[in-house]
Amino acid sequence: MNWFESFVLGLVQGLTEFLPISSSAHLRLTAAFAGWQDPGAAFTAITQIGTEAAVIIYFRKDIGRIISMWARSLFDRELRHDHDAQMGWLVIVGSIPIGVLGITLKDAIEGPFRDLRLIATTLIVMGVVLGIADRLAARDEKGGRHRAAKQRKTLTDLGVKDGLLYGVCQAMALIPGVSRSGATISGGLFMGYTRESAARYSFLLAIPAVLASGVYELKDAGQGHVAWGPTVFATIVAFVVGYAVIAWFMKFISHKSFMPFVIYRILLGIVLFALVAAGVLAPHAGETAG
Repeated sequence: MNWFESFVLGLVQGLTEFLPISSSAHLRLTAAFAGWQDPGAAFTAITQIGTEAAVIIYFRKDIGRIISMWARSLFDRELRHDHDAQMGWLVIVGSIPIGVLGITLKDAIEGPFRDLRLIATTLIVMGVVLGIADRLAARDEKGGRHRAAKQRKTLTDLGVKDGLLYGVCQAMALIPGVSRSGATISGGLFMGYTRESAARYSFLLAIPAVLASGVYELKDAGQGHVAWGPTVFATIVAFVVGYAVIAWFMKFISHKSFMPFVIYRILLGIVLFALVAAGVLAPHAGETAG
């Protein structure tokens, strides 16, 4: 991988990590369309450290408050009923599914799951799921001619059951094309949470999983055609771009629906299926990467 490729892939990672369109799928597709080798699961996991660093800085006040209260609650029983202390435990609980499945399915994640036909399928299916979830949220918020608007849940309503369900949704993103934010936000909307609450918890929940995955994959960095230098450069680019995307996305979802992302996912999946069927792209294009 040369420096130009690392810049482009870092840019793609930063642009797509927080949008419900799947960063892993876009990294895979960018390499396939450009005729480059697939950067591989290790490169994807490590560059995600950059985007998660952007999450930590953007939500630094929330994260600092949660960690502080959670740590203090370990020694003070009275603080265990505090929302921030509970959020600390809920993030831990919600991270269990992806941790277990990530280790169990490691070989599949690095191999069969990167088939372009599977990616096209998950883009379309999860696009439809996100669209349905978004419509349900809009119906609750606006009400209708014969029904009143329904109050949706916020993070103060989050409990262990919902936290685990969020975690299961996040684990689905181990399959490229699903989208970590798309799956968890969809799950949150189906469970009755507001768009902003679903997105906020999605970002917070991703921190332990992504950082753990990135650190775990460090041992494979620099192997094959992806050297350390380009990997670090792509991670830095992803951090800078990712921070700007978070700021924009949190404002966008406060008053807009997810339908533009739904339409984009479905169209991209259809185009990808057509290109594979026409022989323009091979299902395993570029998968010889280290």
